Amino acid sequence: MKITMKNEPLTTNGQPPVVGANLPDFEVKKADGTIVKMSELINQPTLISVVPNINTSVCSISTKRFNGEVDKYQNINFYTVSTNTPAEQKDWCAAEDVENMELLSDESHDFGEKMGLFVESAGIDARSIWIVDADNKVLYQELIHEMTNEPNYDAALDFLNNLSK
Repeated sequence: MKITMKNEPLTTNGQPPVVGANLPDFEVKKADGTIVKMSELINQPTLISVVPNINTSVCSISTKRFNGEVDKYQNINFYTVSTNTPAEQKDWCAAEDVENMELLSDESHDFGEKMGLFVESAGIDARSIWIVDADNKVLYQELIHEMTNEPNYDAALDFLNNLSK
């Protein structure tokens, strides 16, 4: 997939899943360093916010925005995936007072590679939003083609609101 960062062209390693497809089986690390599989994370509708680097401004803004929404949704998981290490993510959460949004590390690039989101030349995953059902089927996706842009929070949250009805 072709994307840009500050208008410079980048390419991901493949094509991300489309709405209606199932997510590939991936592994990520939790804050304690435990490796978990997709099947252990997705047991109900889930929003996955993918950010390239939690220590950059847009990634920070995005994660804090979704962190502020988590409590409004009782039966929905919220995760942020970045290529940062679990230690970097923990430090960021402590510095930014983020407690609700669970951060997952893709430092091994398993998630990004299997999702077709990995940008090898930059060592990061492409910014995107995913909403999946309990069976891992993609219900909603937003692929942000200019990596310095924020996602459309309202569209994702409206989708969740309609899903919860």
